[in-house]
Amino acid sequence: MISLLPKSLYLQIKGVCDKHMTVKNDKSPPKIVVVFCTAPHDASESIARALVEQRKVACVNVTPVRSYYRWKGKFCADNEDLLIAKIPKKDSSAVIALIKSIHPYELPEIIVLPVVAGYAPYLEWVYQEARA
Repeated sequence: MISLLPKSLYLQIKGVCDKHMTVKNDKSPPKIVVVFCTAPHDASESIARALVEQRKVACVNVTPVRSYYRWKGKFCADNEDLLIAKIPKKDSSAVIALIKSIHPYELPEIIVLPVVAGYAPYLEWVYQEARA
């Protein structure tokens, strides 16, 4: 590996990352994924609350976005909210089903992406909090 950092600084940073990116006792961190979903502003809070209150997810961040897309042959540009939820991978199907059941769109955007690394205590908290 080629590093632009001095070797001693690289090893120090790597040591800190290794310490906080793994669970103690050589136990692998739980498999966590991130779910992205866009929704109209007037629906995003109810979707987020349902996901958290039903313990389908540990946490949902909601942030405004501007979406550009084609729908039924027409160009669209809408202000929406992006919901970002963290869940155990094994619960993906249940979370997708819940979002589909309460989402107002005919074809909601629901995308699940893997978490390849993260702060191990946080990943464990996500796993414990989400009980889909």
